[in-house]
Amino acid sequence: MSYDVVIIGTGAGGGTLAYALRDSGAKILLLERGDFLPEEPENWSPEALFLEGRYKALERWQNADGGTFRPGVYYWVGGNTKVYGAALPRLRREDFAPLEHEGGLSPGWPISYEDLEPYYARAEEIYWVHGEAGTDPTEPPRSGPYPFPPIPQDPYMDELAERLRAQGLRPFRLPVGLDYRTGGRCIRCQTCDAFPCRVRAKADAEVCAVRPALERPNVELWTNAYARRLLTDETGRTVTAVEVDRGGETLTVTAGTFVVSCGAVNSAALLLRSANAAHPNGLANSSGLVGRNYMVHNNSVLIAIDPRRRNPTIFQKTLSINDFYLRGPDWPYPLGNLQPVGKVQAAMLASVLRRVPRGVLAETAAHSSDWWVMSEDLPDPANRVTVASGGTIRIRWRPTNVATHRRLLAEAKRIFREAGYPIVLTRTMGIETNSHQVGTLRFGLDPATSVLDPLCKAHDLDNLYVVDASFFPSSAAVNPALTIVAQALRVADHLQGRPLMR
Repeated sequence: MSYDVVIIGTGAGGGTLAYALRDSGAKILLLERGDFLPEEPENWSPEALFLEGRYKALERWQNADGGTFRPGVYYWVGGNTKVYGAALPRLRREDFAPLEHEGGLSPGWPISYEDLEPYYARAEEIYWVHGEAGTDPTEPPRSGPYPFPPIPQDPYMDELAERLRAQGLRPFRLPVGLDYRTGGRCIRCQTCDAFPCRVRAKADAEVCAVRPALERPNVELWTNAYARRLLTDETGRTVTAVEVDRGGETLTVTAGTFVVSCGAVNSAALLLRSANAAHPNGLANSSGLVGRNYMVHNNSVLIAIDPRRRNPTIFQKTLSINDFYLRGPDWPYPLGNLQPVGKVQAAMLASVLRRVPRGVLAETAAHSSDWWVMSEDLPDPANRVTVASGGTIRIRWRPTNVATHRRLLAEAKRIFREAGYPIVLTRTMGIETNSHQVGTLRFGLDPATSVLDPLCKAHDLDNLYVVDASFFPSSAAVNPALTIVAQALRVADHLQGRPLMR
C-alpha cells in the first residue's frame, strides 16, 4: 500500500487536485471517510433534507459553552459540494489586498488575483460555470468570457431585477455551475440549492472531478476510509504514512506526497491529532496557528413577502447584488453580497418554524422571494478548532464584523420593501451553519505567522500540502468554492515537477 500521492478528502480541493493530476503518471490514492451519496427519491425531498437531516454528518461538535451542535458538513464523495448551491463567483481583486472593515482589518493574501486568474478560468470550464461578464459592478479583470452563457431567468426574477435597477442598483447574473450546456442534464428544478442532484447536473466535485479522475488506471479511491493520523520520520520533516480506519481495520499507507483536503475544521483536527515527539502541539504547528482564525461568513436568510402576488419561480438562483460589496451607502466600509437561495418550500420553513401550521408556511413560500445575505467574518486567533482528549471536535467561534452585517441587513430590508414587498423577515445563522468554513491553516510567506506557504505546502514539512478552504487568510464575502478549485489547479501545476510525488 504505497503510492506517489495520497489525497485525503474528495471535495472541491481534493477532488479537483486528483482530476488535475490524473494524467501525471503518478500513482494516486484518494481517501474519503464517506461513500457515494445514493441516488434515490429522497435526494429531492425537502422533508428528508430539512426535517430529517438525511445526508448531514451524524456527529456532534462542541461549542465554547460546552453545548453540542450537529454541524452542516457532509461526508460523501464530493464532500459539501454534493449539496451546495453551485454559486461559483471569483473573489474580488480587492479581496487579495488588506481591506479595512468597520470591525477591523481583513488581511492581504500572499498571492494576487492575477496569480489565480488563469486558474479561475480553468476552474470555470471544469465546473460548467454559466455567467455574464461585464455586468457585476465589482467584477475583477477576466482573461476571457464565461465558458457558458447565464442560466435562463424566470420572468418573475426579470421583473424583480428591473425593480432593483429602478432604485439605482446594478443586479447581475450570478455565476452558477450546472450542466445547462447544449445537450446537458440540467432541468432547472426547484431542488438544486441544498439538495443532491439526482440527474448529476450540478457541478459538484464528484461529477466534475472525482469520476473523471477515476477513469485513469493510476487513480484509486477508497471510500469509508477515515484518516486517523499522519506519521512522520524521526526528524519530523517528512510525512511517511497515514493511518486509515477502513472496514474495521487500521491500515498504514505510505506515499511520497500527502495532501490534506478534509475541510477547514477536519483538516485542522487531523493535524492536531497527528501530534508526535517532533510536533508536540500538532503537525505543522510551530507557529501555534493550526486551528486558529476559524471563519464562516456572517450569514442571514431574508424572506421578502408580497401577499398580493405569487412567485411562480422554479429556479431562483440567477441574480446577485454587489453594490454594497466594497462600500455601503453612507458607510465607508464594505458591507457584503446578496444572492438568492433556492426557492423556499414549506418543509424548509418548518425546519425552523415547527409550531407554525404547514398551510401558513406553504402560503408564505408561495409569495416570497428568498435571499442569502453575506458579510465578511474577520480572522480572530481566539476563534479556533481544537480536539478533546476523546477526539470530539470543539469550535470556539464568536462572529466578528457584526455591526457591518446588521447594516447590510438593514439595507437589504429597505431595498426589498422599496421593490414592493411589505413584509421582510430575516434570520441570522448560527454556529451550525458552517458551509463556508475557512481559515484554520492560513497560507503566507512567514512561517511565524502562517501554517502553509503560498503553494499550500506546510512550512514545517517537506511533503505535506493542504488544499481546501483552510488556507484562506480572510473569508471575503462571496462563496469560496471556485477559489478552492482554482488554488487546487495551481497546486497541481506545482506538484507536477516535484520529485517527492514519485
